[in-house]
Amino acid sequence: MTTSSVRRDRVEPVTAPVILAIDGNSLVHRSYHAQARTAMHATDGRPAWAVRGLLMQLVAAVQRVRPSAVVVGFDDPDSSLRRDTWPTYKATRVDKLESLVDQLATAVEVLRELGLTVVVPPSLEADDVLASAAAHAKAEGGQAVVVTSDRDAFALIDDTTTVLRIINGGVDASPLMTADRLVVLLGVRPEQYRDFAALRGDPSDNLPGVRGIGPRTAARLLQELGTARAAFDDPSRVEARLGGGVAAKLAAPEARAAYELNCQVMAMRADVPVRCGPLPLDPEAVTSVYRRQNLVYTVNDALCALAGADRDDLTPPRAELPSFVDAWPSTGYARARLPKLPAAPKHAQLSLFD
Repeated sequence: MTTSSVRRDRVEPVTAPVILAIDGNSLVHRSYHAQARTAMHATDGRPAWAVRGLLMQLVAAVQRVRPSAVVVGFDDPDSSLRRDTWPTYKATRVDKLESLVDQLATAVEVLRELGLTVVVPPSLEADDVLASAAAHAKAEGGQAVVVTSDRDAFALIDDTTTVLRIINGGVDASPLMTADRLVVLLGVRPEQYRDFAALRGDPSDNLPGVRGIGPRTAARLLQELGTARAAFDDPSRVEARLGGGVAAKLAAPEARAAYELNCQVMAMRADVPVRCGPLPLDPEAVTSVYRRQNLVYTVNDALCALAGADRDDLTPPRAELPSFVDAWPSTGYARARLPKLPAAPKHAQLSLFD
């Protein structure tokens, strides 16, 4: 039997403890922009397209990973230790739209209603929750799968932590990044990734890198010398391995300062208290939340993935019918009570088609 022929909902869960650590901010942001054209709202009238996207990706991630516990992290929306410490951090970002802010808050509420563990660490970010969950899994002798679209999570990859990097196409189309795959993708090992990112910089966070050092040069530098600090401390070796141009860029007065600043800002905290909520969840809570978000046709998938239901015991979902459609009959199909169309006008040009 081939892997593709195995029904996903029939795959047995793994026996070793696996924590699924989800970057809530990342997934809500992606869904907000990807689904904005739908302008979907929940049954209470609140904007919900980003929340719906998060809930659908949650089901897909649990189906793919089969974790024993789930934790979802969000940024503190009110304060930021990093911005207080380094005022230039994310200083170029525009304010979030009101509909996005509202859905980020709604996502926290909805996930907690499901019964999942949601962590919003005071003055910290979702990245810190992911790092703490990975450390917790390692300490408990388990494994962690981090779900995010943020490349910074690559620094967490090790023998017990992998990263499900969300890209266009959703969870099923996204790669599960391991140490070997990271080397293939970027040319650096996970323990080198923070040096790689600090040298390259991150314009989205307003963190300039070392001037003239792009991702290719950063990767070559780390391949040849192991660490960025070794490169800064031995310019003659850099010149011998990569040439005088690269050595001169590292010798610039502001180069090491930019690198050191980026390392400090990019460092993730691994000491956030994390209590990972075990699966399965309460079936009634799952049904209520997904129906309230107008995810009628995702309810059964959610019950199987999150509540451990057997699909054979579930009835096919039916959406509520609009007022102009007759109620479902005992046999046959529902028929719409639509007004009759006016009679087609008689016209000489239509005679050929009579």
